[in-house]
Amino acid sequence: MSTAYQSELELTFDVPARAPFSTVLKRGSELAIIDLGGNQAVDFLCYDAKDTAKRYSAAATIAAQRSIFLTTGSILRTQEGAPLLTVVADTCGRHDTLGGACSKESNSLRYGQHTRFQHACVENFLLEGAKWGLGKRDLVSNVNWYMNVPVEADGTLGIVDGISAPGLEVRLRAETDVLVLVSNCPQINNPCNGFDPTPVRMVVTSPGGGE
Repeated sequence: MSTAYQSELELTFDVPARAPFSTVLKRGSELAIIDLGGNQAVDFLCYDAKDTAKRYSAAATIAAQRSIFLTTGSILRTQEGAPLLTVVADTCGRHDTLGGACSKESNSLRYGQHTRFQHACVENFLLEGAKWGLGKRDLVSNVNWYMNVPVEADGTLGIVDGISAPGLEVRLRAETDVLVLVSNCPQINNPCNGFDPTPVRMVVTSPGGGE
């Protein structure tokens, strides 16, 4: 369960290792995602809070910015191309759009049947999404904040040691009212979390509450 701390203009949530999180960001508010321990992947989905049929599209986002990585200035877009969130600050450098979310199916295929019953990001998304009336058909390709997925010259993808460090953060500004779903990735079979999932911090800042 997330631990919350509130000030006049900020609401802070400490999300435990392996846990889900969700919130609605009002237009103009900001969400900072802070990697407390370093090398922790944070799987992320977002939806128009007023119409969740309008949701993050990796294809539209990548096509609009002509880059598969997210960093300062990147705009997360719906399938119609409408902006949902803008990356306004990033002290890590780049974030993944291609690696997807771990699941019991992908774990068992990649790492063996003994991993099938390990908790995974898809289960986190389903548990948290159910609170907002979302189901499996509402899950799409997700963002992986802090996850290092390089693309090799032959087009293959790798999941390798992260490029993050303790205290780094990415900050997003809501361009409309946005529902965000987060899975603080529980993966222990590849190095996306350094084989040791750790907590992350979410800080929601109200409009006008910037530094």
